Amino acid sequence: MLPHTLWALVASFLLDAPLTRAQTSSLPLTFNTPVTLTGKNFSTTSTPVLFALPPSSSPITISLALCAAASSSPPRVFVSNSTAQVVPGPSGGEDVFEVVLGSLGLGNFTLWMPQDSTGGALAVYGGSASDNLELGASEGLLPLHAPVDALPLFGDSTANEALLFSPPTFPAPPLAQPAYPNYTLPPADAPPPPPPPAGAATNFTLFLAPLAAGLAALPQTACAVRAGVTGNARAAASAQVLEEQPWLRDADGWRMEWLVGRLAPLTNYSMYAIQDGTRLSGPAYFSTKSASFACQLVHALPFCPATAHSVPLPQLPAPDIAYNASTLPPALTAPLLGYLTNFTTSLLTAACGRDAFSPLQTCADCQAAYRRWLCAVSLPRCGEFPQAPPPGLAGAQQAQTPLAPPALAPQAKGSAPRNAAFAGLKGGAGGYTALLPCLETCNEADRACPIFLGFRCPLPQFNANASYGVGFIDSADGHVPGGGVPGAAQDRWGNVYCSGS
Repeated sequence: MLPHTLWALVASFLLDAPLTRAQTSSLPLTFNTPVTLTGKNFSTTSTPVLFALPPSSSPITISLALCAAASSSPPRVFVSNSTAQVVPGPSGGEDVFEVVLGSLGLGNFTLWMPQDSTGGALAVYGGSASDNLELGASEGLLPLHAPVDALPLFGDSTANEALLFSPPTFPAPPLAQPAYPNYTLPPADAPPPPPPPAGAATNFTLFLAPLAAGLAALPQTACAVRAGVTGNARAAASAQVLEEQPWLRDADGWRMEWLVGRLAPLTNYSMYAIQDGTRLSGPAYFSTKSASFACQLVHALPFCPATAHSVPLPQLPAPDIAYNASTLPPALTAPLLGYLTNFTTSLLTAACGRDAFSPLQTCADCQAAYRRWLCAVSLPRCGEFPQAPPPGLAGAQQAQTPLAPPALAPQAKGSAPRNAAFAGLKGGAGGYTALLPCLETCNEADRACPIFLGFRCPLPQFNANASYGVGFIDSADGHVPGGGVPGAAQDRWGNVYCSGS
């Protein structure tokens, strides 16, 4: 199949032909190949722009997407699966249907072709010079422009950089369980798993801009958001993807990870991910920190795959932007890996793979949960109390009001670090604010591990909030799973209430 840009070029040549004004023949519409109609393509007469739908034994779904705000006389689209070679139109007729655009700027209609059909027809009437419409056809019930249910994921930000993730692109492999004859668990510093095979993972492209760019006011379609960023010089220059890689962050599956730079301090951003050029995920939102924010981003740690946040570490020398497994100080990695190695050795005394200590949990579940907890407490996440944007800062907006105050704990200058391994690293030397781990991260390890290990978590009613964020995911008393406020560690608006999940 031709790339999306080449198909668009082919469609442009076809639609520039004279037949678009007084059309008696039709243009072919190929499955999964979007065609864009702009002002010069629309007919100002009663003669429509006509497309031939290919025959299929499966249902055919026609989908439409507005690529710009609709005019007062937007185009109307009609389809037919009639065997009588009709030209569908506003006057109706047998087997003629209108594809109606909804509030998001999307529309779709599914046709079933008769067995003896050689295909159907699609006709576009009206439209003005300012209209821009993308249309496509797909086999099956999923529209080519169907919104993606999962949202992009915010990792964390500094004043000028952010770690962002796509929706899941490929399922996570099953957790390896100890089994005869190899009753072992992954080592503490196990290498990352191989990425998905070429072409197997869903393809996502990141688009983001400051809220002032107005992406949310556009039709919520892939082509409109893409044009809203690439067609706006200020929006296009407001961010730059510095690094990208597939990353298996957690059990939700593989995602594309983006390290983004060139951001403005204390600014709210909207972000979208576009799947295969036509399907839109988002918006989700995030805010950058103040210019005085002193912590640095840490990511791409195979031994802590879920870690993608700012940590009180000194700034790296250029050209490095964020810490990863090769630049994280050994003073941090050595004790972390040592703790996990020792824990795994103790865990394996439970005859893992031969004797079950729980009908619900395994040694592999215990090790994975303990790894998540250990990474959360060993690499403390920095946060920042909400601040008003500086006067005159272009594009700055107040952050979305959180549903509850986040679990922030100021760490005064000269105070003992929460992790003694940070002593002497000079990160956050002027003091910083820690975002406490979610209590549920600890409780998950407690529930997953055998009781003989003695792993315990503080109770909500007995000062757990001194070390953990309490009541954000589960209820404040811990009795109602998911009953906290807001019921998650973070929301789509960029508010992060506690570190972890």
